Amino acid sequence: MSNQLSERVQKMSTSATLAMAAKARELRNEGKDIIGLSLGEPDFNIPDFVKEAAKQAIDDNYSSYTPVDGYAELKRAISKKFKRDNDLDYDVRQIVVSTGAKQSLFNVAMVVLNPKDEVILPAPYWVSYSDIVKLTEALPVEVPTSIETDFKMTPEQLEAAITPKTKMLWFSSPCNPSGSVYGKKELEALVEVLKKHPQIIVVSDEIYEHINFKGSGHVSIAGIEGMYDRTVTVNGVSKAFAMTGWRIGYIGAPEWIAKGCTKLQGQVTSGANAIAQRATIAALEASKSKIQYMIDEFHRRRDLVLGLLENIDGFNVNVPEGAFYVFPDVSAFFGKTLNGTKINNASDFALYLLERANVATVTGEAFGNPNCIRISYAASETELKEAISRIAKVV
Repeated sequence: MSNQLSERVQKMSTSATLAMAAKARELRNEGKDIIGLSLGEPDFNIPDFVKEAAKQAIDDNYSSYTPVDGYAELKRAISKKFKRDNDLDYDVRQIVVSTGAKQSLFNVAMVVLNPKDEVILPAPYWVSYSDIVKLTEALPVEVPTSIETDFKMTPEQLEAAITPKTKMLWFSSPCNPSGSVYGKKELEALVEVLKKHPQIIVVSDEIYEHINFKGSGHVSIAGIEGMYDRTVTVNGVSKAFAMTGWRIGYIGAPEWIAKGCTKLQGQVTSGANAIAQRATIAALEASKSKIQYMIDEFHRRRDLVLGLLENIDGFNVNVPEGAFYVFPDVSAFFGKTLNGTKINNASDFALYLLERANVATVTGEAFGNPNCIRISYAASETELKEAISRIAKVV
């Protein structure tokens, strides 16, 4: 039978992070000692108090279909979390629980965007943003940033990117892949531009909220005057609580968007996993002190990795203030031949590191920045030291 896949799927890119992880697994199966620094997955175990909540949920027979938009108890816990951590007042009717923050993003795109709408994506951006937007037949509009501006979009760049067709702005802070964190003054400057364009809805991806090394802490754009009614705040428990496989994400949004997401989700996946939802209640009701040990360890690893990379000529690195990635500019290697391999771009360089150093990273091209690679430091100190030692030897 000939290829009869839909055009939308044929045009869709494969997730670069997942593709690199699959390639790394393939090489490991061949007996190669691959160090994986490609996936954005904490290497910690789930906190014990979360496990206990999940066990209790099993004993309490939480095994039936769940409400499409999430258990009422979980939505109340999310509402309290938004108030406690972000000073945002989201009623339970404004909250939708989904199977991971990725589904939350997909839901929002599908219920808001129409064909030919434009969505501004400050680059670098998370790999799936662009393809999710394209699935709706809307148009992603990339706004390139650089290491010189700490990979943050300026108000002037935002203003220049806006057209009569602009429907949304999507961004993450702390940012995947750059680790950049927008401070309050930076967000307020962007809001001054957005005030002139009231038709634009903002999607603020805050999944790395707690993994934040900035002294002033995390700031939600929805909390800035004039933005609450036009912002969708996206979050989840994958990163801060090391619950990636539990697949729980959620939004706080204007009620009309939340209702649309519930309607869509009712025809796609229905409600998220029952046991995972009950465990998430325990996670969100806990104080930040319960996960501070993970945040502190990521901070130490960041400093370790930056110190090691500074000793390698050709790696230009900023100081990321959140998440667990560094995003070095490696364009100094472009056009050069390393051990017989011509390096034309970041994809060549990432593949070279995999094949010659046995270290898996991800090309920056997948994130909208062709000069960089992403290195995840969600790995042990021993692995990080060995990986960067290998990289230094082959470059």
